[in-house]
Amino acid sequence: MTTRRSAVALGCVIVLALVAIRAPLAQTLQRGIYTSVLDKDGNPVAGLTPADFIVREDNIAREVLRVEPATAPMQIALLVDNSQRSNSNIRDIREAASDFIKSVTGTPMKNEVAVIAVAERATILVDYTTDQAKLLKNATIFTQPGSGTYMLDGVLETSKGFKKREAPRPVIVAIATNGPELSNRYRDQVIGALKDAGASFHIVMLGPPPTDVISSEGRERAIIFEEGPGQTGGRYDNVLAPSALPARLKQVADELTHQYLVTYARPQSLIPPERVKITSKRQDLTVRGNPVKVSK
Repeated sequence: MTTRRSAVALGCVIVLALVAIRAPLAQTLQRGIYTSVLDKDGNPVAGLTPADFIVREDNIAREVLRVEPATAPMQIALLVDNSQRSNSNIRDIREAASDFIKSVTGTPMKNEVAVIAVAERATILVDYTTDQAKLLKNATIFTQPGSGTYMLDGVLETSKGFKKREAPRPVIVAIATNGPELSNRYRDQVIGALKDAGASFHIVMLGPPPTDVISSEGRERAIIFEEGPGQTGGRYDNVLAPSALPARLKQVADELTHQYLVTYARPQSLIPPERVKITSKRQDLTVRGNPVKVSK
């Protein structure tokens, strides 16, 4: 009898030990971050490994499991400010848009691109397609005389569109000018919609940073342009010379098409982290990351 009880007790210990071993594994989730890594000259950096990255959730370090090239197709909305302020630079804007499209589409890439003009109202010039020829042929960008820009409306509506169609890897790239902003939108609306869609927000501003901080619309645009890219893993650039605009958009395209997918482990929790931050152990690198949107 004693031997039998000992055997039963031993069996219980083994079962409990197995449960104890498996429980932490079952409680661990894997999450991804689409990550850009640039050197001091702004060029993408290849060949990085998990040892090169640090991921923190609400300032708590997480284990980096894998680092691999990000190959999932992007859904890219190219928003173009074609308001009256763009008139003297419309040729450079048109060339920059074409060069960007050529850099993110074509064999073997399967990225979808839409071209959206934001003068007077957000207007789709070409809907989302992988067809490079169609994009180049139909994305004819002209200045709208006497118009202001509705860039914030365009960002908000585009983000809501991403959310509705459940875009898996959404990106907004905006070519902006310093003309009057007429959208009646607030930072919480626009940045909140970007985050809700899981979209990264990139801005190339032609001319100096937004200078209209007197009007409510201009002030909100200045804040959104300053905070939106940083909170969504995007970038903000100022280009003072219009002739430099195509090269800068090409640089944005190179960054997007050379991202990493960084996968890390996190414990299960009913409350998601408020902030996820990815950095590199190498001080000479610039790192930007946007967490992969998790389907509910």
